[in-house]
Amino acid sequence: MASNPPVAVYDACVLYPFHLRNVLIQCAFDGLVEARWTDDIHDEWIRNLDANTSALPIERLITTRDRMKAVLPDADVADYRPLVADLELPDPDDRHVLAAAIAGKASVIVTWNLKDFPARHLLPYGVTSQSPDDFLTDLHAAFPEALVSSVKRARHNLRKTTPSVEAFVDALQQGGLKTFSDVLRRNIAALK
Repeated sequence: MASNPPVAVYDACVLYPFHLRNVLIQCAFDGLVEARWTDDIHDEWIRNLDANTSALPIERLITTRDRMKAVLPDADVADYRPLVADLELPDPDDRHVLAAAIAGKASVIVTWNLKDFPARHLLPYGVTSQSPDDFLTDLHAAFPEALVSSVKRARHNLRKTTPSVEAFVDALQQGGLKTFSDVLRRNIAALK
């Protein structure tokens, strides 16, 4: 467990991709970050993944969500809805994410949709937004050995089809984690 880990809302778009979700959840489970999410965020990634991946039964996605909630019970933010109406963002449908950050006392929203969370709208609430690539790279800078160990555990979580270290890092890179993948490649021996 890290001392003074960041508190981060995981937006639906970072929970959607399998390998990224696996790494982010493992980092939170290992205490490198205090994750936050809401039922609305879960509903969004599940709905989108179900719509785009017909071979994946929705029951499996719901089971995944339930396991996430079970291993990180403090991640659930429940008292955010009253804040939504007073918030302003380019896409009003994203206000619930900022509301979750405020209610969950998060300092960062981890999202691929940075344009939807401009600094001028987040700053009054003490919140920033970061891509998962930058977020994980910064986590590595703060907790290098612990983060590499966490990523190693995330790979080993894939018991049915444990990919090689190289294939796992390649999958993360293909998922958009360009800088973080470079960091992992420099630590390849520690990931085995």
